[in-house]
Parts: sequence; C-alpha cells; structure tokens
Amino acid sequence: MDLSNKVAVVTGSGQGLGLAYATALAAAGAAVVVNDVDAASADRAVRQITAAGGRAVAEVVPVGGTEAAEALVSRAVDAFGRLDVMVTNAGILRDRVLWKMSDDDFDSVVDVHLRGTFTCARAAAVRMREQGEGGRIITACSPAGQRGNFGQTNYAAAKAGIAAMTRTWAMELAKAGITANALVPVAATGMTRTIPAFAAHVDALETRGEPLPDQLRKGEGFGTPEDVAGLVVYLASDAASDVTGQCIGIGGDKLALWSHPQEVNSAYTEGGWSADAIAAAWPVSVGREPQTYGIPAPKPVGA
Repeated sequence: MDLSNKVAVVTGSGQGLGLAYATALAAAGAAVVVNDVDAASADRAVRQITAAGGRAVAEVVPVGGTEAAEALVSRAVDAFGRLDVMVTNAGILRDRVLWKMSDDDFDSVVDVHLRGTFTCARAAAVRMREQGEGGRIITACSPAGQRGNFGQTNYAAAKAGIAAMTRTWAMELAKAGITANALVPVAATGMTRTIPAFAAHVDALETRGEPLPDQLRKGEGFGTPEDVAGLVVYLASDAASDVTGQCIGIGGDKLALWSHPQEVNSAYTEGGWSADAIAAAWPVSVGREPQTYGIPAPKPVGA
C-alpha cells in the first residue's frame, strides 16, 4: 500500500496498538501525528518512526474533549498541510463489577473512549469535508462491545457505542467520500495482560521476545499489535474506498467480519401482546433459541 499522499492522526499512539498503527502507516508512506498523554512516550515514538525514514510529529494531549480533538487536527494541518486519516485508538481501563464501579470509574472510561472518539471523529470530519477529497475514520471497538464482558460495564458500553457511531457516520459521511470503519483487535497489550489465560504469554512476548503459540494465534485469534496494523493501513488506503460501516476483527492469524445486530426471530398475534401471551409464546417461538452473551473464556494453552 502506498500512503505517501496521506496524513494521519493516531490517538493513544505512544505505545501498544497505537504505536503499531502509527509505525505501519508511516512505513507505508503516510505522515503521522503521534498522540499520547505522556510526552516521553510520544517523543520516543516519533524518534522511532523518523529513524526508520518516516514522517511524524507529536501532539501531547489527553483525548476526550473538543479542544484536544481540534488540537490534533490542527497539528496535522500545521505540520503536513492536510488530514486524511483519523484513527481513534486512545483508551483506558477501570474494570469493576457493577456493584463496585464508581461514578468516576464509569465516567473516565466513557470520556476517553466514547466521547474521545466522537470529538476526534467530528473534528476530522469537519476538516475532511472542507478539503473535499474524502477521508478515512477508523475507530477502535472490542469483543466486549460486541458481546459484553464481566467487570467491564463502562468499557463494553463505550465500545458498543463506538460501533453504533461508526455505522451512523458511514451513512452521514458517504456523500463526502469519507469512510468509517471499526477495528475489533485482539492483541498482546497492557490491557490483555490482565486476562489470566493470556498474561504469561504477553509477559513472555514483551520481556523475552518469545513468539505466541499457534493455539493463541490461530485458535483464539490473539497476536501482537503488529498483527493488527495491516488492517489499519488497508482501511486507510485507496484500496478500501468501498469499505465502510463495518466492524472488522483481527488478531494473530485471524481476520473476521462482525455481524451487525439484527432480529433473529419474531412472532405476531392479532391485537398485540399481553404478558400472559408472551409467556406462552416465548419458549416455543421468539425465545426458543436465546442469544449467547459474554466473551468465551480463552482455552488454556496445552489443554
């Protein structure tokens, strides 16, 4: 993919998945605005990209509010003259079960993930529409947002909201030639290190460079951040100009398309439904095959 005429912003790109995205975009020729709340991480990422021959600048700002989003777009325009790709990757975790989750736990995660995605996408859309040459909005979802996950009320809600916003933007921005798609990555990061089945393998990968076993790469679709980056480059490219409104999973050796929520069963009765009528009909019609929920627990390696 040749992205030499593209300029991209990647939020939360001082490390982890975001750094892999920014590095891959730059390697494909794009100029990149690296964003992080930590100046040292952002500067280190810029040095890494430029040392490899890429073009990158840093914008140190916490994603969430409108001012931060507009600063990121302005940085791209001031440094490189335009904006073509917005990748909304920044995120945090504050995992708690429902009865222990505080208002701050909920609000902080929703602010960074959901509000931050909204404000950055909005600022990008304004600029891209002004340029009149189309563009790419690439958001970050999660299996938790598709299926729910224990202890992640805030995170799952934010990610589900991002999927819904992305589908909405695909409709709203189509006339301007701007696509909107969501990544559903599964990769070895600080976030997935908290999952017991993955923890030892993430540590082995990051501390000793040990490759992930096939059971994770193939069976669980779980890989490195770099395994995910190719999808970002593809969605940013002209080759993906007709791909929009999609939630696309990637991890390890696996690439997948997530379905959109849809009705799976229905029933009708003359005059509408009473509670008694629903109780009688549920087990033999609409509710005869209840939908599953939650992310299946990873199988222990070697089991």
